Amino acid sequence: MISDTINFDATKRAVMKIHDWHTGPYPARVRIALAEKNLQSRARFVSVNLWKGEHKKAEFLAKNYSGTLPVLELDDGTFIAECTAITEYLDALDGAPTLTGSTPLEKGMIHMMSKRAELELLDAISVYFHHATPGLGPDVEIYQNAEWGFRQRDKALRGMHYFNGVLQKQPFIAGDDFSMADITVIGGLIFADIVQLPVPEECEALQAWYVRMQERPSVKNRVTMSEPNPPSI
Repeated sequence: MISDTINFDATKRAVMKIHDWHTGPYPARVRIALAEKNLQSRARFVSVNLWKGEHKKAEFLAKNYSGTLPVLELDDGTFIAECTAITEYLDALDGAPTLTGSTPLEKGMIHMMSKRAELELLDAISVYFHHATPGLGPDVEIYQNAEWGFRQRDKALRGMHYFNGVLQKQPFIAGDDFSMADITVIGGLIFADIVQLPVPEECEALQAWYVRMQERPSVKNRVTMSEPNPPSI
């Protein structure tokens, strides 16, 4: 039991590397989670330039087979990819989970809504970006299917209407408290801003919620978290 306590304390003190790109909508999810957990001082950011395709190079693929950002690197050489997995790790570091839920019901609802946010909004916008817009440019976007991209754009708009309905009934995406599910929807709307896909005017509850979320310090300061003058895209 003593050794377990020592190992847990060492884990809490260890510095984490986060491989990401400062304006990326998926990296934003982990940056927001870090700030919500007040763990910024424990993280060191390593920039991976999406626009130059560095996330598809062999050196990065050795860290994450999927070639996606962000990736959390621990002191022992462990790599954790996928925003949900990284957020769960961060939430458990201090033994007081707040973003992924404390009770079985909270955990279930948060994971359900976060997954819906990925499928219906964030990932759909990602497909639209990579297939129906210039995306990251010809050197990175080797294959594009515009028809599929526009279908996913329409799916994202339907997703916005769905979450608008959710927020007409409750203050946050998964219930009464801010959670990982809110962070996932925020990531989706950050991406929507990048591709100039506005939230429909009739989605007033979603628009009002997003205004509130942008006032949270974790959201407002996410881009400048890593360095005073991050490189521009």
